[in-house]
Amino acid sequence: MTLPPDLIQSLQSVKGFRESSFKAVHESGEQVTAIRFNPAKKSSISHPFTGQSVPWCPLGIYLDERPSFTLDPSFHAGAYYVQDASSMFLWEVIAQLVPDPQDTKVLDLCAAPGGKSTLLASYFRDGLLVSNEVIKSRASILVENLTKWGNSNVIVTNNDPAHFAQAGITFDVIVVDAPCSGSGLFRKDPDAIAEWSLDHVQHCSLRQQRILDDIIPSLNENGLLIYATCSYSQEEDEMIADWLMSSEEFEAAPITIPKEWNIVETFAEKSHTPGYRFYPDQLKGEGFFLAAFRKKSPATAFGKAKSAILKLPQKQEIEQVRAFLPISESFYVFKQGDQFRLIDEKWHHDLQQLASNLYIRKAGIGVGELKGKDMIPAHELAMSVLPLHHFNQVTINREEALKYLRRQDLYLDAPKGWNLVIYDELPLGWIKSLSNRINNYYPQEWRILKQ
Repeated sequence: MTLPPDLIQSLQSVKGFRESSFKAVHESGEQVTAIRFNPAKKSSISHPFTGQSVPWCPLGIYLDERPSFTLDPSFHAGAYYVQDASSMFLWEVIAQLVPDPQDTKVLDLCAAPGGKSTLLASYFRDGLLVSNEVIKSRASILVENLTKWGNSNVIVTNNDPAHFAQAGITFDVIVVDAPCSGSGLFRKDPDAIAEWSLDHVQHCSLRQQRILDDIIPSLNENGLLIYATCSYSQEEDEMIADWLMSSEEFEAAPITIPKEWNIVETFAEKSHTPGYRFYPDQLKGEGFFLAAFRKKSPATAFGKAKSAILKLPQKQEIEQVRAFLPISESFYVFKQGDQFRLIDEKWHHDLQQLASNLYIRKAGIGVGELKGKDMIPAHELAMSVLPLHHFNQVTINREEALKYLRRQDLYLDAPKGWNLVIYDELPLGWIKSLSNRINNYYPQEWRILKQ
């Protein structure tokens, strides 16, 4: 692997850069694989994955080798997420800067495919997470990954950053994992080297400024802005920190990191804002940069809730929903299209404001659709972390689980009607047992094609 000479030259004066070892680790072909467990989907059966813990994330471990995740039913059940260890640093940052996550409103602005959003959903279990992706095709994989993760306090939007100020909703924490030149991922994606240039770095820097400028009005006073890239270039990292601080709207939000983690703390040239650099030759992870800021000024988002567009079910329909799924009165039941959905009652006003101004791909948890007096359960419900013990359950082995995930025919001894398919104590989805067959309701678009 030949790294761009302009990149190497630009890093000569950057703190922590070691040219010889940096080149060597990229030429080595070494790949580091890490996963992060879903704390809400633990199995009582010992999980086959073991490995060294990721120092800055209690839910993360390194794997000695990369298995076929596609052929692991636990992966499809949302038991864990495959994520670069460097990106898991976000957990340590929010743990230090938001020690009380109760009722926190969080926006993950550039969220696809969902690594940081699933992490945030685990940390802010009682908060509200709005996970946004501007590119429509990428928003689909974001919906899938957050559905598998199973939290009910999540809303997925598909909007431009500027639209949030127009919607008027404000947040306590905003994470901007900004689109960047991607030099930190060269080891994983060598083809990206051909697309890198100094001009592209400059283009990305200007785009990052525009994104931040658009979203700053939606951050509350004393709110936390977390900025991250997978770029080594100062134009996208420390210089962005200087640009943010030049407005006098922010102050730095430093954290404390143990020396043995080998994370390099740098300081922006003008504002001396601390940033945290990850070099793959000095730790187990890919290239990454993060800096955090506190906002000193109030939010200036200006939008207001428009006329209601969420469908409110009729009293009889709500009774049917609650008969099908015994849930706490703290859940707010609403409709999106023909599907009944629910979200924690305390967030329904925020949902209304978002729904009246933004394009929502997913909100809360889908329960199902009514066909006459019968409820057709949603796959989202099976994937959720809501208690589902009252449903009939059918436990299957790995071979049967893979057949189910491929949407193949199953031959099981199952009670008549709807059944949850369970693998390793984790729901995979629904089947319906009829007198002469079993219908497989795993989503067609998610089925495993690999044999």
